[in-house]
Amino acid sequence: MPAPSKHRRRGTAGTSTLNCAAHRPEAPLTTDTPALIPALTAKVRAAAHPDTGAAPCTCAGAGPLADRPDATVVRHADTVAKAHAPDTAPAELTRRLSVAARLPDVLLPPLTVTPTPLHDRLVTFWPYGAPVDPDDRDAAPWEAAATLLARLHRAPPPDGLPPMRGPVKAARAVARLYAALRVAAEPHPAACPVLAAWAALPAWARGEAPMPGPPALCHGDLHLGQLVRHPAPDGPWRLIDVDDLGTGAPAWDLARPAAWYACGLLPPDEWNRFLGAYRRAGGPAVPAAGDPWPALDVPARALSVQTAALAVTKALAAGRPLDEVEQAVVDACARMTPIPYQLAPEAAD
Repeated sequence: MPAPSKHRRRGTAGTSTLNCAAHRPEAPLTTDTPALIPALTAKVRAAAHPDTGAAPCTCAGAGPLADRPDATVVRHADTVAKAHAPDTAPAELTRRLSVAARLPDVLLPPLTVTPTPLHDRLVTFWPYGAPVDPDDRDAAPWEAAATLLARLHRAPPPDGLPPMRGPVKAARAVARLYAALRVAAEPHPAACPVLAAWAALPAWARGEAPMPGPPALCHGDLHLGQLVRHPAPDGPWRLIDVDDLGTGAPAWDLARPAAWYACGLLPPDEWNRFLGAYRRAGGPAVPAAGDPWPALDVPARALSVQTAALAVTKALAAGRPLDEVEQAVVDACARMTPIPYQLAPEAAD
């Protein structure tokens, strides 16, 4: 996936699309969700009012913020409770929470670094932060996101932190596409270019081998929905969601904006704002000057495939055609040429 040229589309995707195109609920709710939300609501209320017991509460800003198979999030006033995915490892989550507590100028710090069990989930508690406005593209905080990433990547990773989960999540998206195709009434025409692009990626980008290069501290799932202002509503921006935090190739954290740019969905000025801010902040994922694409090419391809795989899976489930944004990402997969030898590190092993 070289830098865009004649294939580039006009950047017209809104901020809400760039926030959430690959992050909408794509599967039925988990079976414990009906019982989970009331229990989580009680937990977050107790955390927000530890000394009031069952006294009546008149707080504004209470209720669910998200309810997905991998996360349920409930707010009560200035406190937020998150129930993590059922397969979350307690020790790994605790290490990730400790990193967030250690870097409060980069990551929103948790209220406690010890997860609380609830049903079959682990629950964490956080201060409330104001999210990016999904309807105001001009308010997209590209410079803040890039600067925070650069600070994160420059921070020394602590011993024992697990790998960043980006490539594993991409592999799960492709596995879901394979599963959807097995039960589909007929093949989807977009599946072939997506799966071919996936097969052409190096093993590390498919989560099948260690990531190359010196490991950096990485977020693992950067998009605009992962930023909040704290204290709300006008505090500094902070990164949220530590579920994929870990060590790995820092270019992965730049890959989603890079992929959107290469697909023609992110305008050049917004991409240049993001990349320029990252470089000015000393981010190590790309050279300080010159062409960034040798570092970004493979991760951007992988994020394009992940996004396209999720899009085709959802279209199959709904029995609908791809929308314009989804088709743009599939088209990018179809345009991918074989990865140059020098960009596939394991080829030399």
